[in-house]
Amino acid sequence: MNNTTAITTTGSTSMPISTSARVGIGILTLAFVLGFPGNMFVVWSVLCRVKKRSVTCLLVLNLAVADAFVLLSAPLFLRYLAGGRGWEFGSAACKLVHYLSSVNMYVSIYLICLMSMDRWLAVTKPFVSQRMRTKRSLLVLLLGVWVLAFILSLPMPFYRSVLNMRNNYRLSFCLPYHWKSVGHPVFQYLFETIMGCLIPFSLISTCYSTVICRLQKAKFQRRGQGSRLILLIIIAFVIFWLPYHIVNIIEVACLLKNSETDGNCVPSARPNVTAFAYFSSAVNPILYVFAGSSHIRQAGLSFMGKLFEATYSESRSTSTFTRSGRSGSSPDESSVLYTLSNKIGFKVKGKERSSSVAGKEANEPELKTLATVEQLE
Repeated sequence: MNNTTAITTTGSTSMPISTSARVGIGILTLAFVLGFPGNMFVVWSVLCRVKKRSVTCLLVLNLAVADAFVLLSAPLFLRYLAGGRGWEFGSAACKLVHYLSSVNMYVSIYLICLMSMDRWLAVTKPFVSQRMRTKRSLLVLLLGVWVLAFILSLPMPFYRSVLNMRNNYRLSFCLPYHWKSVGHPVFQYLFETIMGCLIPFSLISTCYSTVICRLQKAKFQRRGQGSRLILLIIIAFVIFWLPYHIVNIIEVACLLKNSETDGNCVPSARPNVTAFAYFSSAVNPILYVFAGSSHIRQAGLSFMGKLFEATYSESRSTSTFTRSGRSGSSPDESSVLYTLSNKIGFKVKGKERSSSVAGKEANEPELKTLATVEQLE
């Protein structure tokens, strides 16, 4: 996040609160009020209410932790906007809050990459998926994501500085600072867009295209809860972060065309898309509430735990289905497919239903011979 502006008045006079500042106060307040307790509720649900944690569940846990940490910076920006005295926390805090925001962006997108790869492995390479779905492998991958995010975010504090400007209010701004060079902003914004958008979304698109094609070949009419939940997370991330990366590209194109750093290339929409991207940390718990709404009446506050446990059951059933599709020993593959589709909540089209019902009991022992995914408890 590159252009959140913090203003400090060194005199005794406070600045008036502008209309844009009031809008910012509303956005930040809503993000903090909904997002921080919402993400902490997700953490509590996973740690205290989920007995069998799927890979998706543990990735969601890390995503909630990252979002909760970045939302802790909201009170600092609220103080700036509402107090009229601007940024009162020093240069170190200026660099730190933007660094943590960048870390959150990279952690979020690469956790989504892991979710997509896990779904792809479970459907296309179940035996590889079984070997990789262990606590040790998952912890190594999660550690790698966090380390990668902290490394990729290192340019942020170097390109952020507190600049003083003398006028009636003697203002100080926490702004991007590139030493009056065209190369530095071009590097920063291109690096963010390539590493935080182009590469990960190419990977996500490839994984999900393969998964959808395979499920269509199997004549599935709808996806399970785990797949729907991951798709909701991906769509939300695209909606909130894509405008930010588009603004990055626009500014880079302007800098390369004009070869000047007088500020004319900074898009006026940058503060708005930055605030919009910040709100992405608050939206995921809302998505989980909608995804788990069917469990609310039955489970109460534990509804989210039921939702995440459903992703565990689906992961096992999906892998079992994929293995059965590859097995040539089944006397009636359509029967196996029908039985498994009932387990994970899918419906099979056409004539497969009638033929599978007739042979259901005869083929039930075959299901017991199918390998299952190693449990993560």
